[in-house]
Amino acid sequence: MKDITTLSLDELTLDEAARPKAPKVPAATDMHRRQGRQLAAIHRHYLMEMAQIGAVLARIEAGDAPPEHLKQIILSLDMAENLRAFGNLCGRECRALKIHHDIEGFDMFPRIEAAGEGMFREVVAKLLSEHEVVHELIIRLSRAADALMADPQEANFAHAAATYRKLEEVVRSHFGYEETELVEAIGYYLGSV
Repeated sequence: MKDITTLSLDELTLDEAARPKAPKVPAATDMHRRQGRQLAAIHRHYLMEMAQIGAVLARIEAGDAPPEHLKQIILSLDMAENLRAFGNLCGRECRALKIHHDIEGFDMFPRIEAAGEGMFREVVAKLLSEHEVVHELIIRLSRAADALMADPQEANFAHAAATYRKLEEVVRSHFGYEETELVEAIGYYLGSV
């Protein structure tokens, strides 16, 4: 894999066109699919936290809150403490996202891959590569928030806002792909998340 740390924000993408489709699980029932959709409920929690940060950014852009208060506001949300725990990042929610990805990468995905006798290998590999992009964006958001706190100028705010928006875009896309492709496999092979 190429070094994504050197890519510009615009170049840091998921390559959605290269996403493989998961095979159908012929024996999966509606109950299995309901169980598989538990992952979507977990993802909704993360997206709600991200939406709160997006609302803060929108208020700042509208002139309702000064940029120097951005990190303090973000740090009051779950998202902030997890970023700090993940290599000097700035939020708990991103730490939880990292833990969520670790659980998937070290437990869920290998179990699905093994139970499916390798049928999901390509989808799992793609999801894991997308996790790397999400984590790179988390690191960049932390650095941008730190720069904004150190020097609350418009350029630093614009950079932090652009990084956040890229992270949100990538996470939404990644979650959607994961939920769609693994809904049957999660329910059938794992029973639940």
